Amino acid sequence: MTGKGLPMKLEAFPPQARTKQLLGQLFAVWLASVRATHTFLTEEEIQAIAPQVPDALAQVPTLVVAWEGEEPAGFLGVDGQRIEMLFLAPQHRGRGLGRQLLTYGVEHCGARQVCVNEQNPQARGFYEHLGFRVRRRTATDEQGRPYPLLYLAL
Repeated sequence: MTGKGLPMKLEAFPPQARTKQLLGQLFAVWLASVRATHTFLTEEEIQAIAPQVPDALAQVPTLVVAWEGEEPAGFLGVDGQRIEMLFLAPQHRGRGLGRQLLTYGVEHCGARQVCVNEQNPQARGFYEHLGFRVRRRTATDEQGRPYPLLYLAL
């Protein structure tokens, strides 16, 4: 066990096992997490991004869900060596769950890279604390929106 909290049950879901119910639950985690951590986004911007999330959840090659009982507490998505998504329900932040998911991604999925919004210093600090270092910066996000990105790697 790492971190301050109890280890959660982690479960990998191949694309064919991702039900509409699961995707809906994970979307709710994403939405609550983004509202809590991405304070640089307006509600209108969050709503504009939201329609892309279910497809991203359905299509990411590796999706790992952390469960607290019957409810997802967070999730990790990995594509190749890149962490594409790591979101926690706000009530689970600061309890070691992010570290548990990240460690799983590194040790079991070969994750070595991640990209974070520059305006999200908590995310940058989290990854840097766990050994990632900034390798490059872009002035916009991958969709061309005015949100600078930091690309980190182990």
